[in-house]
Amino acid sequence: MDILHQVLIDPFVQMGSQPDFLIQVLWEGFVGGVLYALIALGFVLIFKASGVFNFAQGIMVVFAALSLVGLHEAGVPGWLALILTIAVMGVLALAVEGLIMRHLVNQPDIILLMATIGLTFFLIGFGEFIFGGEPKVMITGELGLPTGSTAFEPPGLGRDGGPGLVILQHIDIAAAVIAILMVATLALFFNRTRIGRALRAVADDHQAALSVGISLNQIWVIVWFAAGIVALATGIMWGARSDVSFALEIIAFKALPVLILGGFTSVAGAIVGGLIIGIGEKLGEIYWGPLVGGGIESWLAYVIALIFLLFRPQGLFGEKIIERV
Repeated sequence: MDILHQVLIDPFVQMGSQPDFLIQVLWEGFVGGVLYALIALGFVLIFKASGVFNFAQGIMVVFAALSLVGLHEAGVPGWLALILTIAVMGVLALAVEGLIMRHLVNQPDIILLMATIGLTFFLIGFGEFIFGGEPKVMITGELGLPTGSTAFEPPGLGRDGGPGLVILQHIDIAAAVIAILMVATLALFFNRTRIGRALRAVADDHQAALSVGISLNQIWVIVWFAAGIVALATGIMWGARSDVSFALEIIAFKALPVLILGGFTSVAGAIVGGLIIGIGEKLGEIYWGPLVGGGIESWLAYVIALIFLLFRPQGLFGEKIIERV
């Protein structure tokens, strides 16, 4: 009975007794959630255009961030390094289309998945060869990203109704705003543009798309370039919050639970799934973590995804697949 009380009652009592701290936890979970959603969007872009899960999206985040920092370390000004990195992601998109996707039209999904796995290991080796394996510091100042923090005391939200203190990191505010703008832009791109409709057609059937005059080569270059831009933005924001290293690839795979929750083809699903995972793992780590010795944040997202797979495998916004035999 005591254990049940600790699990079901005590965490909510703590939330009610320290509402200022709860707001802090919710804010940090919200920022993490929108960044998870931004990572997931890179996966959604590729899946919409090719119908395959892009295993390389995580290392693309790392490669883009390392390219930016590496160019700056070579003496290139920050603004020019950003432009050159965008060009690098464009070259990567052209290379992926010309060397991989063009030769795998209408192949089974498992073949395309294995191709992205091969691309992952190539980018890991190439990145380590060019940039080394040491963590690097993101050039936040050169890019005009804000630093510092703002603290405010909302009256009546502290312990016992007294003043509370909520601290907002400026880089977190910038990350949330940029992520929200990119998500909104991509949502409009998918739903309101001719290219967005062409992307959905290509994902449904390669041959049918070709028959109505849609260029697969052009579509794939566009979508891989867009995924590269998303990867660059993600790498900048995550790198600014910690550092730039190959460990960011592990963070990028937090998009897997996000995609399972939201659905692999839904931009709205990526947003909702990201917020559920981001806020859920923060609440779990802070309020339920001490009951199991901590570390909930590293695995709770995957447990939530497993539960969704059992009851709604297509996700909240995914299309239910019905096979007729």
